[in-house]
Amino acid sequence: MADPSSYRPKPGQIPDSPGVYRFRDEHRRVIYVGKAKSLRQRLANYFQDLAGLHPRTRSMVTTAASVEWTVVSTEVEALQLEYSWIKEYDPRFNVKYRDDKSYPYLAVTMNEEYPRVQVMRGHKKKGVRYFGPYAHAWAIRDTVDLLLRVFPVRTCSAGVFKNAARTGRPCLLGYIGKCSAPCVDRVSAEEHRELAEEFSDFMAGRTGTYLRRLEKRMTEAAEEMEYERAARLRDDIEALKKAMEKNAVVLADATDADLIAVAEDELEAAVQIFHVRGGRVRGQRGWVTDKVEEITTGALVEHALQQLYGEETGDSVPKEVLVPALPDPVEPVQEWLTVRRGSNVSLRIPQRGDKKALMETVQRNALQALALHKTKRASDLTTRSRALEEIAEALDLDSAPLRIECYDISHLQGDDVVASMVVFEDGLQRKSEYRRFQIKGFAGQDDVRSMHEVITRRFRRYLAEKERTGEWADGETPVTDGTGTGLPDGNGTGLPDGNGTRLPEGTGTGLPDDSAAGLGALKDDDGRPRRFAYPPQLVVVDGGQPQVAAAKRALDELGIDDIAVCGLAKRLEEVWLPGEDDPVVLPRTSEGLYLLQRVRDEAHRFAITYQRVKRAKRFRSSPLDDVPGLGETRKQALIKHFGSVKKLRSATIEQICEVPGIGRKTAETIAVALARTAPPAPAVNTATGEIMEDDETGAPETTADAPGEPVSAGAPDERRGQER
Repeated sequence: MADPSSYRPKPGQIPDSPGVYRFRDEHRRVIYVGKAKSLRQRLANYFQDLAGLHPRTRSMVTTAASVEWTVVSTEVEALQLEYSWIKEYDPRFNVKYRDDKSYPYLAVTMNEEYPRVQVMRGHKKKGVRYFGPYAHAWAIRDTVDLLLRVFPVRTCSAGVFKNAARTGRPCLLGYIGKCSAPCVDRVSAEEHRELAEEFSDFMAGRTGTYLRRLEKRMTEAAEEMEYERAARLRDDIEALKKAMEKNAVVLADATDADLIAVAEDELEAAVQIFHVRGGRVRGQRGWVTDKVEEITTGALVEHALQQLYGEETGDSVPKEVLVPALPDPVEPVQEWLTVRRGSNVSLRIPQRGDKKALMETVQRNALQALALHKTKRASDLTTRSRALEEIAEALDLDSAPLRIECYDISHLQGDDVVASMVVFEDGLQRKSEYRRFQIKGFAGQDDVRSMHEVITRRFRRYLAEKERTGEWADGETPVTDGTGTGLPDGNGTGLPDGNGTRLPEGTGTGLPDDSAAGLGALKDDDGRPRRFAYPPQLVVVDGGQPQVAAAKRALDELGIDDIAVCGLAKRLEEVWLPGEDDPVVLPRTSEGLYLLQRVRDEAHRFAITYQRVKRAKRFRSSPLDDVPGLGETRKQALIKHFGSVKKLRSATIEQICEVPGIGRKTAETIAVALARTAPPAPAVNTATGEIMEDDETGAPETTADAPGEPVSAGAPDERRGQER
């Protein structure tokens, strides 16, 4: 725990002007970002007597090791820079609104040649019009089903659309009149886009004009005695009115507004938002946050506005935002919202009438959300704290292990050997920092050597990062042997020579990427997250005494003596410590044991999922297997001649005939079979560089692999012929 006076700026160093400040911990990680009208006055509040600080503020300033600031010209610039840095650094002590679900939106993909109506979640994409959010996806689908009768816009996926275009037959919706079937040219691209724009206008609240237009066309059809067309228009009008009735009218003047309410106590706050468009409630969402410091309702509202509109522009920011309290000062926030929208935005507190009554409804929702959250969260917070304390007591640690890393090895009879690293912080999963390793060379022969290699590679990266940034403790000097021979060559065979020497700076060319997922280069020292940059307080390995000894030996060889190591063996669930002949046995009802089991099982799941992916790639069947009359000898001859199936697929029939034993008829059969099995262009996961399945998002596991099934605490240990 740091003493704030050790890094307090000297008097006169802090400017008396607007700006944004950052607190960093001992590893140079940004842990808090704030803005101030006067940096001097604001930062002085953090360096007063610790007893007078809010408990969470006290925790932040004692965790920090330095503070720095950036001066800006105006408070609006400070607001923009604060939001950018919070998004970039993800500081652990900043106000973060947590939500237990991803709200669905109704989206119209106007960025495509044939716009598509669909349900979307997650980050918004450029060129797509969004409506919502909605509480439930089924509510969107019910509304869309009613509107497709009037606006038969495409709703099918790209694969279905291409298949219909290829066969010349539309899907079922095209036959029953709920799709205009642009895939088979029933309408042109321009006509279909016009339909999509009318659909978007109707969803945006411009309903009256369109209904009057339909009623006029219905009357004209009746006067011209085209009764079937008039009846069809009548049914369309009824369908639109029924869709409109799904959202109750709450503001008679067809107002576009967002209403934000806050319910709070000393430790937490709940925020509820109602999205009103055209006088109707179109969507609702809510967040919950911990209070990091003594913060006013106006400041909570300001943070909510940043999160709500930080990435929105244009009509996504309404003309009017109603709040329970105004930020202080309000002018910079209002100017920022105006810039986001491109026109004036009214930010105010409703005083009377329908808007005040609706705000009271939103406030009741916020109070209920906070009460429900506290009911769910109270026991969870207490349990996690007790679990960490029990682990610290059982392992004789100086303090609770706030960051735990767990490692597991997975293979099938010695093939496709991989390892996983999972991270838990404050007893919760930190999936963005999960890592995967490929084990190569001799280390794949057994779990002990594999564990030694993984721990060595992970903490060698940590030492290299520490060396690069010069973050050695007082009196500690990095030592090199002048040769760099202890660096690995990337295939697991370059283990250190065991003398515990430090890595020489600037020689890390042989550092492995350690992930098989394209992690890329380390980032600059600007506070951004870096791979393997932060050490854990506790390393847990999946295994017993041999695996623990291997992990401890790897740390000793690297000269690391301030990280605790333990192992959790399966079956008896015994906790092993380095150098101990007897295990530590925690009670079966222990919360600490339960947390260790969760960490171990998550590492096992993560490792075995990766191992299965690698195995599936290795055993993937060849398209040549489906070619009739083509035996193993001629298949090998084809691959040897062309080098790969991909090159064979692009070859002409004459080129295929050049392969010994392949006649023209066989070459034609091969060409037809390969053309039929040609794969579509794969999507690439930008986070890992891997090819994604249709339902993957490319976000981290969020980041490293697709979700898998949980592994039971009694999962089998390594046995011949059985994966682990």
